[in-house]
Amino acid sequence: MRIMIRAKALTAVAVMLAGASPAMAQYGGAGPNGGSGIRTRDAVNAAILSDVSANRQAERDAKRTPYASPGYGSIRTMKQASDACSADALGQVGRGSKLIGKPYTHSMATGWEVEGEIDPGRGDDHVPFVCSVRNGSVSGVLLK
Repeated sequence: MRIMIRAKALTAVAVMLAGASPAMAQYGGAGPNGGSGIRTRDAVNAAILSDVSANRQAERDAKRTPYASPGYGSIRTMKQASDACSADALGQVGRGSKLIGKPYTHSMATGWEVEGEIDPGRGDDHVPFVCSVRNGSVSGVLLK
């Protein structure tokens, strides 16, 4: 993360200074009397601070919803829990796999638990799975 921020800052400085005269680099414009008054260093520092604050906000958001799983959104019903868990389990088993029957979903204090079986489609035995949905998203899938 720090390397990316430094690379962005160095790129910004290089772009600004590539065609600029020393007066433009120092005063941010056409010279001491006609410039914008913003120094290049201040602009680069502002860009770095903006990136850092955005990263910190993303970390805070991740702490607020630690089990957020992209792609499913907020799971509010048993049917949504069953569909999301089945899709995750099918994805883990691989291409050509099919869900066998209807998964069994039962409610818990903070979400749902889904149990079912998958046919891998390779002539293997059926693969049972257990999945839990907590706080509106899939928190884990266990293939037995």
